[in-house]
Amino acid sequence: MNTPNELRYSEEHEWVKVEGDKVRVGITHFAQSELGDIVFVELPEAGAEIKADEPFGSVESVKTVSELYAPISGKVVEVNEDLDDNPEYVNESPYEKAWMIVIEPADKSEIENLMTAEQYTEMTNED
Repeated sequence: MNTPNELRYSEEHEWVKVEGDKVRVGITHFAQSELGDIVFVELPEAGAEIKADEPFGSVESVKTVSELYAPISGKVVEVNEDLDDNPEYVNESPYEKAWMIVIEPADKSEIENLMTAEQYTEMTNED
């Protein structure tokens, strides 16, 4: 299982990469492997305000539709539009090509509440 150490993780299986004043968000390798082949990704528009632990979009796989939960609160400043035509990126490259949104955090301290790679790996090993 691929769990990059430089990222932070939510209990809902989203990853967060801090990039200066912004954070990039996607779903983890574990999440995409549990979902199966992703066929559609629904994301918010740039400018949308999102709240931590509340849905901000969804991914549809051949098995199910799953909501995406915001790991932190803030304003969406960028959306990965490549996923409209290439939802399979979520399976192929969950940490590189398949980032979903970039957020301008409302409160950067929320990032500290997310799990480290070690904590996330421990949680997923229990599942």
